[in-house]
Amino acid sequence: MTQTTTDRPSGRAGGAVVPVLAFAGIVVAVMQTLLVPVIKDLPRLLDTAPADATWVLTSTLLSGAVATPIMGRLGDLYGKRRMLVTSLAVMVVGALISAFTSDLLLMITGRTLQGFAMGAIPLGIGLMRDMLPPERLGSAMALMSSSIGVGGGLALPAAALVAQHSDWHALYFGAAGLGVLAIALTLLVVPESPARAGGGFDLPGALGLSAGLVLFLLPVSKGSDWGWTSATTLTLFGAAALVLLLWGLMELRVSAPLVDLRTTARREVLLTNLASIMVGVSFFVVSLVLPQLLQLPAATGHGLGQSMVVAGLCVAPLGLTMMFTAPLYARLSARYGPKSTLILGLLIIAAGYGGGLGLMDAAWQTVVTSVVLGAGIGLAYSSLPALIIGAVPASETGAANGLNTLMRSIGTSVSSAVIGMVLANTADTVGGVEIPTLHGFRISFLIATAAVAVGLVLALFLPGGRPSETTRLRASSEEDANLERAEAALRGFRGRVLDAAGAPVARARVTLIDRSGRRAGATVSADDGGYALTVPAPGPYVIAARAAGHAPLAAPATHAGDERPVELDLSLPGETVSA
Repeated sequence: MTQTTTDRPSGRAGGAVVPVLAFAGIVVAVMQTLLVPVIKDLPRLLDTAPADATWVLTSTLLSGAVATPIMGRLGDLYGKRRMLVTSLAVMVVGALISAFTSDLLLMITGRTLQGFAMGAIPLGIGLMRDMLPPERLGSAMALMSSSIGVGGGLALPAAALVAQHSDWHALYFGAAGLGVLAIALTLLVVPESPARAGGGFDLPGALGLSAGLVLFLLPVSKGSDWGWTSATTLTLFGAAALVLLLWGLMELRVSAPLVDLRTTARREVLLTNLASIMVGVSFFVVSLVLPQLLQLPAATGHGLGQSMVVAGLCVAPLGLTMMFTAPLYARLSARYGPKSTLILGLLIIAAGYGGGLGLMDAAWQTVVTSVVLGAGIGLAYSSLPALIIGAVPASETGAANGLNTLMRSIGTSVSSAVIGMVLANTADTVGGVEIPTLHGFRISFLIATAAVAVGLVLALFLPGGRPSETTRLRASSEEDANLERAEAALRGFRGRVLDAAGAPVARARVTLIDRSGRRAGATVSADDGGYALTVPAPGPYVIAARAAGHAPLAAPATHAGDERPVELDLSLPGETVSA
């Protein structure tokens, strides 16, 4: 799969691009927790049985899981901004359908359409990668990646306030308004990325992956209602395994697959995606446990007796802390690499859940737990796109990040099912009403800690602990980028980018392409035209250079594999082209 246009045009992205894309991600994330304050009232509000009411939540989960990798691939092919706007538009339509109805089937239809917007987050990350200069990319991707937690955390108190003092349909009118605002800002501020992937859209692959995901996530979501050992649940799990296996075999034979499984099987991509599942599990546990603990009556002996709004405000620091960790992540990642930042984030999450086992006696203690967990989850979520982007070609950014976002969604789905089962099995029945126990809450925190421990082991096996040539693009300042560029020049190519008159060309995009046509590294020339590229292995390469006002250049080069760099100056032709 080859990229047919430029990677990232210099200077195209204005200062408002990052907040606008982050706002779009937050709006999408709001849809995931919008109904949390009214979950227990859904059967009454929709005049239906409790088992049927759960489809209002399950439908969003299933459509989001299906849409995320598909929209990422469509963005790589046809334009990431175009697909971002499309995702938001479908969400707005779904929100308006839900806003005007109390009919169960129509509500499920609206919620299904809302789930399609989940693809906006990987699309936003891809746009940032294509447009932003190196010194802004690290913190920008961190903020976009964390937006799913930020939106979810901030939506809880706002949705609780609306649900407590107004008709619950107002939640959807507000969501539709936010969606329209996000679309307008995106069209006004965010330019379309010129980066495109080669090949066409793999429709059979999309259908196969969709079927496999639905067959897997459906029993995960409904297993508690159907019974985990029921014939329906086990049959669906078996069918999911068979469909996904056949889908994988088919994708390996397609020239332009929906998901490049060979790339996905690389150690850094595979381990990052598996770690993402564990982070997703840990993130959702706190969202399930703390609101219930806070709202249980004090008469239970362990409930904190807070209102719906106060409970939302106590959990809101989870999202706020995630948002404020983005700049910190950029500095840490530039110095130590995203692997180290992921490990640090997981350790903080483990400390948050470990300490939280004993911090369940007062509302202020839940705030402390939310802050600590927000810092850890923010660092972990921020590390994931940098690890993925550093391991895949630029033409696969959208699809690869879409798959990674899907892994997080699978983690939250598994977390919801497991924690729901634990709380149900440990509940006390008083007057025919099941009341969650403190024992169940603590078991839930221990499960989250175990998931973090698994994620930590996976992270430790990720290759490299220092920033590589690909992660250099995420450095938080030009000084950091220049320092790391010098350190990385021990084995590879280095030289200067010059114009036809021999003058240095600053901020030229220099890309290393291996013998199979894949991107093996990339950098940006310094003010003196200097560049350095490390090589992953000895052999022949092509070095491509592009700069505004110059025709592109591609030069063959070979590295013998020794520790000294090969000197190679690149002279860009004088013919001018549009930037």
